[in-house]
Amino acid sequence: MTTRPRRVLTVCLGNHCRAPLAAAVLTKLGGPMIEVRSAGIRDWHVGKPAHPVMTTVASRHGYDLTGHRGVQITPDLLQWADAVLAMDNTVLEALHPIAGRDDRGKLRRYLEDQDVPDPWKQPAEAFEECLTVIEAGARHHLL
Repeated sequence: MTTRPRRVLTVCLGNHCRAPLAAAVLTKLGGPMIEVRSAGIRDWHVGKPAHPVMTTVASRHGYDLTGHRGVQITPDLLQWADAVLAMDNTVLEALHPIAGRDDRGKLRRYLEDQDVPDPWKQPAEAFEECLTVIEAGARHHLL
């Protein structure tokens, strides 16, 4: 009997910086045992590529965001996922009213004890720091 890959959904505000990067990191590190998608709680970047600075930073570290297009969270995406990883507490709180009763147990922050800092409107160094934090937290989701 074949088991399907574990399905993980990463979520940030606009699906423009953190969640796409986390999805790329988890996909690369997790290999065929994990299927990862990303979404945003707002519709600000639906259909748009990832932030250009994040795309550049990701590429320098071996992650490809060039095919990313922003998606807004839906109940169907929550149902699809085995785990839903919010990049910060604000995003986590925004997911609760969207999630059905059966999906609420899947919701948690990407980092248990802290938020992943949002690099939006910050210098390039903030995008590098975001990548470092996301990579450091990734292994907890691949066990």
